[in-house]
Amino acid sequence: MEQVIGCDGGDMEVYLLKETGYEEAMLGISLSWASTVARAKDISIKLAFKQGGHNKFLESIMIWLDVTAPRYWWQEFDTYRVGVTKQSASTMHTITKRTLEHEDFEMIDGVVLDYLNEYIISYQDETDPIRKKEKFYMIKNLLPEGFLQRRIVCMNMKTLQNMYAQRKNHKLPEWRNFFNDLFRQLDNADLIVEEQ
Repeated sequence: MEQVIGCDGGDMEVYLLKETGYEEAMLGISLSWASTVARAKDISIKLAFKQGGHNKFLESIMIWLDVTAPRYWWQEFDTYRVGVTKQSASTMHTITKRTLEHEDFEMIDGVVLDYLNEYIISYQDETDPIRKKEKFYMIKNLLPEGFLQRRIVCMNMKTLQNMYAQRKNHKLPEWRNFFNDLFRQLDNADLIVEEQ
């Protein structure tokens, strides 16, 4: 059997496209507390980690991300449906356009990759519509969970804070990579990670 490539979550990529709504959220806090926007920034750090509606201003701060991650990670990410929208590279429209490479996966055995590519080539050469459809479904069924998929994600900071609280110590290294990469790029990561 060939060497298995990957397995440390290192092929994941996270890019912050935009972070917005902070000033508007501070204006909202200043109204609630009959304070100034400048003072609201200090208040926000205290409120950010209080539940029961105290941190609802986090819902006004939005981020857009460009994330490439394995399908098995996306399955867990999809738990956070509320407050998250996404658009993705369509596996259905792209999986048969070309043969696949090791770089298309977080981790894949070379024998599995060769077998999958044989089906892709067979699909590309097939002229019978019924057989072509069967081969397409076989490719979809053979596609490993380590296949890297790119998505554009939009979420609010409250959802991100919840995600962090639930996944910061998760056994999948992709979660740590996701947070580490993202927090290096965020202007307001202090609203997500409470100082000890």
